[in-house]
Amino acid sequence: MLPPEFFQEDFHVLPEIVALHARQRPDHRAVIHRERSLSYAQLNALADRVAAGLQRDGLKSRDVIAICASTSIEYLTVFLGALRAGVAVTPLAPSSTPQSLLGMIDDCGATLLFLDAGIAADLAEVTPRIKATRIALDGSEAGRALDDWLPMDGTRPEPVEIDPQQPFNIIYSSGTTGAPKGIIQSYRMRWMHVRRGFYSADAVTLISTPFYSNTTLVSVFPTLAHGGTLVLMAKFDVEAFLTLAQKYRVTHAILVPVQYKRLMEYPDFDKYDLSAFVTKFCTSAPFSVALKQEVMRRWPGGLVEYFGMTEGGCTFILEAHLHPDKLHTVGKPAPGHRARLINDAGEEVAPGEIGEIVGTSASMMNAYHNLPDRTAAAEWYDADGVRHMRMGDIGRFDADGFLTLMDRKKDMIISGGFNIYPSDLEAVVAEHDAVGEVAVVGVQSGRWGETPVAYVALKPGAQATADDIRAWANARLGKMQRIADVVIVEALLRNHIGKVMKKELRETYVGPATA
Repeated sequence: MLPPEFFQEDFHVLPEIVALHARQRPDHRAVIHRERSLSYAQLNALADRVAAGLQRDGLKSRDVIAICASTSIEYLTVFLGALRAGVAVTPLAPSSTPQSLLGMIDDCGATLLFLDAGIAADLAEVTPRIKATRIALDGSEAGRALDDWLPMDGTRPEPVEIDPQQPFNIIYSSGTTGAPKGIIQSYRMRWMHVRRGFYSADAVTLISTPFYSNTTLVSVFPTLAHGGTLVLMAKFDVEAFLTLAQKYRVTHAILVPVQYKRLMEYPDFDKYDLSAFVTKFCTSAPFSVALKQEVMRRWPGGLVEYFGMTEGGCTFILEAHLHPDKLHTVGKPAPGHRARLINDAGEEVAPGEIGEIVGTSASMMNAYHNLPDRTAAAEWYDADGVRHMRMGDIGRFDADGFLTLMDRKKDMIISGGFNIYPSDLEAVVAEHDAVGEVAVVGVQSGRWGETPVAYVALKPGAQATADDIRAWANARLGKMQRIADVVIVEALLRNHIGKVMKKELRETYVGPATA
């Protein structure tokens, strides 16, 4: 096992750490999926063959491949093998439209596309326009079979020298705020995620979010770097998650709030033995105080919330179990990270005031791929020329340095010249006995410029009308905060990682509030 000081060193190449584990603990299980598993020796050997196959096909360091498939051991080995060859990986969401996927494959410049039968069927209408060579991870007719493409057993790649700043992966944004942007993350950025700690050689990490999400990768690679074991789920299911957690004595998991909510609502949750858990993580969407409290009360182990962006900048960490009085915040900047709050003029605000969050650290994206203007717009430089990322959120620091989020800057509603924060309104509506979930958006108004509309999903079996909820909430809100309309829906519209798609809610709204 690697000593703790190893993980505090300036930089190590992640695929080569896997090779170290393969030599030190060759038989230790690296990854489990369904009834199949690979030891570190087996994972390392497969990664070698993938890297050698890419080199045989003419790919060089800094070239790009794309993967669009369900979670599998093959997905992981191709990702790791590409990194060993210095080839950047673009993990794509199968839920994207065929046209969007085609655009992302072209934009990233991938010469090889690794996929499975499911995505091949979805891509049928644009397949003739895909320039990348297709390789099937699942042995289907989606492309050349992976087993056939791989070099023979025992093949080793030519060694590649890795520059810490070269691209590790290109992750495309979810598109909830516009066209997807390719976010280039470096090997150094990924190493900084490993250095945060939280994992060990004894870690057993249950992965229930997809590989194309940064949420997943900030858990996958630290687990492998420390020599732990990954347990993969192709698709999240409450009962399956709990069964796997109990069976494999899972110690770590990263989930989004909607997954925590579904787990807490599961009638048999408390019947499962989750006593092996050391740390649970949450990220990607607002995590309510009540839900944090319930998770800590009913689920053993610590609870850690990450707040930040795939683009990087500043990551905030809240160790909720250590700070039960700060659950309304997202914590403090991670070690080595710095955050500031600025106004619309780009100037720092006074202590205690509200401002847009900007942050700097070694964990920042290189750029948006092929989008220099968008990259420049996402950056802010202080008086000393230090690069920060604009995080797009509005917040306020308390006296102890903990950050309270007010809202996304783009989601702030300006009604009659007053700033309205949807999160304030959501907190009030959520207190209604019948309300299960709520999202407030600003829609265009001829009278006010913008006005708030609340989308509400009722609790199972609850009875309430839209007018009842609106009247109840407005009686508790300030005059300028009052909600113009309530729309009751079966469920809030979310993307693949659980974020409410407010842009789509705004764009599809048709009702009296627009008058």
